[in-house]
Amino acid sequence: MDQIVDEHTARLAQRIRLERDSRGWSLSELAERSGVSKATISKIERSEVSPTSVVLVRLASAFSLTLAGLLLRAEGGGDRVARVAAQPMWRDPETGYRRRQVYSRPDHPVEIIEVEMPPRQRVTLPAASYAHIRQLLWVRSGALVLTEGGIRHELNTGDCLGFGPPAEATFANETDTPCTYVVALARS
Repeated sequence: MDQIVDEHTARLAQRIRLERDSRGWSLSELAERSGVSKATISKIERSEVSPTSVVLVRLASAFSLTLAGLLLRAEGGGDRVARVAAQPMWRDPETGYRRRQVYSRPDHPVEIIEVEMPPRQRVTLPAASYAHIRQLLWVRSGALVLTEGGIRHELNTGDCLGFGPPAEATFANETDTPCTYVVALARS
């Protein structure tokens, strides 16, 4: 985890604390529910570190939110028109993975996310991050290997994959060039 360098990450830290406090949970309870250590959660809430995507997914799942839902709440978005300048961008400090929340509203069942995966990087997300949602992944440029529940899918520019039942998923760019993909997500 890196030192916090921007206001978006500070707002995310505040939001995580607010979500925990609103449920009346102690640090220990959130740690138990999320599988993230108490020390790490404390550092995140104090804006001492920037959480990785895996940590954020675990925290969001503990709150019964998607990663997009947690990020949206942190940014305070919700307008029906998602202007490109207002679309929250988040960067994983560990991998450089960049995630832009193209569209998400609490009252709409569909979310759209654009991701840029740097060369030779990978992110593994737990099965819990896919509970109560359905997803499609569309590769816009480059190549991506998605391993879902032990099944390897090699995707190239233009390919689209519908996710199966909730399972751990690894998104890997095994090439020397960036890969950009779009995720369409519907709550079930």
